[in-house]
Amino acid sequence: MTLEFDASQLQAYFVCGTQDVGDRDLEAVLQAALTAGITAFQYRDKGTSRLTAAERLSLGLRLRDRCHQAGVPFIVDDDVTLALLLEADGLHVGQKDDRIVDVLNRVNGRLFVGLSCSTLAEVRAANQIAGLAYLGSGPIFPTSSKADADPVVGLAGLQQLVAASTRPIVAIGGITEDQLAPIAATGAAGSAVISMIAQSPDIAQTVALMRRAAQ
Repeated sequence: MTLEFDASQLQAYFVCGTQDVGDRDLEAVLQAALTAGITAFQYRDKGTSRLTAAERLSLGLRLRDRCHQAGVPFIVDDDVTLALLLEADGLHVGQKDDRIVDVLNRVNGRLFVGLSCSTLAEVRAANQIAGLAYLGSGPIFPTSSKADADPVVGLAGLQQLVAASTRPIVAIGGITEDQLAPIAATGAAGSAVISMIAQSPDIAQTVALMRRAAQ
């Protein structure tokens, strides 16, 4: 039973994989975030991850079950095959991944799909594509979590993208707690973060701040 998409799920959107938690246990970090009240989780295990494909699948099943027990959508980053194997609720893809129309055809309505858009041209193109649930826009600020990140969008750029989009936008990239309110002021539906939660000394407080800003 997959969860339907709702824009409120973008308020406190946690992106994480084993490469983001150091020597800690990703399941434990996710459980703390779920208990704190995150509204979505994206499984992004790549980059410096050392998991085999079988280990990534096994861990994904456990993370999905934790999300579902909490009533939180489980979203897979980039990998259509893995998302379908895990019976994920959603899939997030970038501009450089499989062409978005091909992805939507492969998914065939079995899960919701989000697309990364960092320019007005990309947002306007996305507006013409049926079947997308939301857009992820950024990096809003400089980020160290992604080596091949696009140029920084900034708050003014984010506001332009939100105004142009026919779908809710979640902001991502270099976001700190101090920037949550300014991001909300642009009309973005929420913030997607990696290190702000993964490295937080107080995950409950961080997630509470995210939700309060987005509401």
